[in-house]
Amino acid sequence: MSTPEDVGVSTERLNRIGETMRKLIDEKKIPGTVTLVAKKGKIVHFETNGMRDIEKKLPMEKDTIFRIYSQSKPITGAALMMLFEEGKFLMTDPVSKYLPEFSDMQVCIGEENGKIKTEAASSPITIQQLASHTSGLSYSFVPGPVGAMYIAEEMERGLGNVPSAGGEFFTEGTKPPFGNLREWTKALAELPLVAQPGTVWNYSVGMDVLGALIEEVSGMAFGEFLEERIFSPLGMEDTGFIVPEEKLNRFAANYSPTPDNMMLMDDPEKSGYRTPPQLESGGGGLVSTVGDYLKFAQMLLNRGEYQGKRYLGKKTVKFMTANHMGSVSADEGLTNLFNMLGSGYKVQGMGFGVTGSVVVNPALTGLPVSKGVYSWGGAASTHFWIDNKEDLIGIVHTQLLPDGTYPVRELMQLATYQAIICLLYTSPSPRDATLSRMPSSA
Repeated sequence: MSTPEDVGVSTERLNRIGETMRKLIDEKKIPGTVTLVAKKGKIVHFETNGMRDIEKKLPMEKDTIFRIYSQSKPITGAALMMLFEEGKFLMTDPVSKYLPEFSDMQVCIGEENGKIKTEAASSPITIQQLASHTSGLSYSFVPGPVGAMYIAEEMERGLGNVPSAGGEFFTEGTKPPFGNLREWTKALAELPLVAQPGTVWNYSVGMDVLGALIEEVSGMAFGEFLEERIFSPLGMEDTGFIVPEEKLNRFAANYSPTPDNMMLMDDPEKSGYRTPPQLESGGGGLVSTVGDYLKFAQMLLNRGEYQGKRYLGKKTVKFMTANHMGSVSADEGLTNLFNMLGSGYKVQGMGFGVTGSVVVNPALTGLPVSKGVYSWGGAASTHFWIDNKEDLIGIVHTQLLPDGTYPVRELMQLATYQAIICLLYTSPSPRDATLSRMPSSA
């Protein structure tokens, strides 16, 4: 076992991660955290703080199961890349080549007398645009006439699991459930786009459309594909679309903020995650643990390889984690998204790749991160990132919805990078950070 200093990290400075998280917990802003940092294939920090269930007085554990919501997206992106490598499609293909319902899309150009005005899409939606949130699709929580139509049509019903089904946070829908992802995409394609494809970064259900695409070109159910090609081979035993009965005692409660505390939003014992969702959501349906997600992140950091097994080609992962924006800026869209979720600052220096953000100019981000850092997070304040320049992975998981209420990710990144004390030569050989390598003092 090596100490953090052996890979250029200060043990003393790493303690600031826990200090930062405990301050948020003591101020009753978040219930608890599991945090992890791995560098050069060595886990140099792996720590729990606070509670996974305040009401039941259950502490956070290293194997606590979290709702990772949109942190599911990079996993969907990796699945997409596997089929891309096999020549099942090109990223520049119109998605309508495989899902014909998207052939004749309309674009919202405004409202008049309470009715939406539209024009025909000037170009088809490509698979690459779906993966980078430039397709023109949207989410119901995104303000505007198209988001209002998503709400009216209950467009996201069935995508993922219902919190506390039957409880105070559950509202019964008025429309029948969709039978499968293709039935859902056909209904979705009837609604207009927020902008012409390829012109604006707008957060959307595009990754759920990718789940339908993966089913179509693989001939497998989306969840089965993830299990067979990613979860089982990587040993991600606690990652999936449900939390089985025997694991419920490890499932964290989910909270929402109040002016001076938190309130329970999803009780594990009543949660809809106990049963399969109507639709397997590639955009936000998974649960996972920090240990499981480390394996996935290490595979990406290793450019597609983990413990001697290759999942993706080196150039494919570089393509996935590169900035795909071109002349389109992701900063404004990301600012709008983060502000909706609670963050009050203007995003700068960011791009977007396949299902994850990419740092283009570190100084403009306001944090001492590296150029090229690839990351994404989830609505209940879970985050991960990989940094090839530093050969580093960072993960922070808590359960407070919405993400952005407090700067959990920003504080985690700051506390991580300030602990790096020297630059070391990085071997080109892949590294595998595993829980068995966890320092005994962690």
